[in-house]
Amino acid sequence: DAKKNLKNGTHLRGDINILMVGDPSTAKSQLLRSAMTIAPLAVSTTGKGSSGVGLTAAVTSDPDTNERRLEAGAMVLADRG
Repeated sequence: DAKKNLKNGTHLRGDINILMVGDPSTAKSQLLRSAMTIAPLAVSTTGKGSSGVGLTAAVTSDPDTNERRLEAGAMVLADRG
């Protein structure tokens, strides 16, 4: 983690965020899956599997108790909550 607080009050997070865009069948998913094996805190999402709401939060149901809960989405987790 390479956080920095500059003298002028600017805060630099030091985290890497990646947006990969490209033609189909150019190994984008394989590259990301490989990167996730070496980055334990990595969060990955796809255009097919995510809505704008799903990126911020999701309501899930516990299979045992049927209680509903709010879970953080990919954008929230990527920004450390």
